[in-house]
Amino acid sequence: MNKSVFSFFLTTLCFLAHAEGPHGADIVLRGGLVFDGLLNPGEIQDVAISNDRITFIGDASNISSGLDIDVSGLAVTPGFINTLSWATESLLLDGRSQGDIRQGVTLEVFGEGTSMGPLNNTLRQVLKSRQGDVKYDIPWSTLGEYLQHLETSGISTNVASFVGATTVRTYVLGYNDRAPTLAELETMKDLVAQAMREGALGVGSSLIYAPGSFANTAELEALVGTAQEFGGMYISHMRSEGDRLLSSVDELISIAKNTGAAAEIYHLKVAGKENWHKFPALIEKIEAARAVGLKVSANMYTYTAGSTGLDAAMPTWAQAGGVSAWIARLKDPQTRNQIATEMVAPTSDWENLLRQAGPEGTLLVGFKNLALRKYIGQTLAQVAEQRQTTAHEAAMDLVVEDGSRVQAIYFLMSDDNVRRTIALPWVSFGSDAGSYTASG
Repeated sequence: MNKSVFSFFLTTLCFLAHAEGPHGADIVLRGGLVFDGLLNPGEIQDVAISNDRITFIGDASNISSGLDIDVSGLAVTPGFINTLSWATESLLLDGRSQGDIRQGVTLEVFGEGTSMGPLNNTLRQVLKSRQGDVKYDIPWSTLGEYLQHLETSGISTNVASFVGATTVRTYVLGYNDRAPTLAELETMKDLVAQAMREGALGVGSSLIYAPGSFANTAELEALVGTAQEFGGMYISHMRSEGDRLLSSVDELISIAKNTGAAAEIYHLKVAGKENWHKFPALIEKIEAARAVGLKVSANMYTYTAGSTGLDAAMPTWAQAGGVSAWIARLKDPQTRNQIATEMVAPTSDWENLLRQAGPEGTLLVGFKNLALRKYIGQTLAQVAEQRQTTAHEAAMDLVVEDGSRVQAIYFLMSDDNVRRTIALPWVSFGSDAGSYTASG
């Protein structure tokens, strides 16, 4: 744990307890630098807690307690919100959420494109097939049932989720690259409405990955419009964070304008060195939208690399039909040659992270096949050299041999742009990761 921060499960409203204190408390935190979450300067104060509620903030020297904790030299803050969490599976394995809670995170927000519900038999089988080291049962069918399952199983953090636009699309259309019929779109909207009634925050999309990338703007607006009827918002991993960055921002702003929903950009960034200069234009577009009253915001992680799969190195048409269909295409010599050609060719038709990061900037970090785990921590360039092949051929071979998208880290971003993004007042923070325990 970072010893400069002593974070308890506090909400901002609890910090309004500045009235005259009680004679006794369950716990008193004494002498910490208290930040109330309301942008006020920190003050050295005591915090009294009874029945899991903050009952007093101030000089608690006259308050006795069952447990006194000396927090002098430390900071006491409201719990932090992880606005982009992938602890969806790790919490099923270990609800203590040690990786996040020891950094002060008390709320995990899920739903970047895919969500843990709604599920039909096909989606349930997909979830089972993708399980790696984390194994779990799937007794739920809806998003609300999943969140209740987490709560019932016992977790340290609070949880919330968007309903995934990709999940809703796949529930109705499978992995097909086509637009929904009017009847199918109504079914998708019904699924969104059900999730909203169960407590979803809105609709989340992830538009660089198949099959989410197959959705057009009109489809997204229909789903977001339904969520907005329940007070929900739209949050998106946009179609591009690199070559088509600015037009992708335009799409998100358009969806916000046409639906009346608030909109947020997942992990705001400018990817690829040749795109780093677009940062000022990106910020200008967002702030112009905010200036005319649109509720547009963003979150970020503070890394200069992003972690996803080798699917982000291959054209999305090749992935239509799901992983098995994708692998079948990679095994077909003629189709494989077409995929290889598109992997190395400049394009604005899809987001090619391998071309942006280069083989030397693509780090391999996750395999299901035990025989391939020797490559963890090596770059794609290093693996290609060992296999005496090209980087794009190595990437295709690894997907086939692993039977999965293969987890990879792409080094894409500028330190300077990361620093500039952190300073923006309408940007929040997320890990884009699970929450794991280092032992046990």
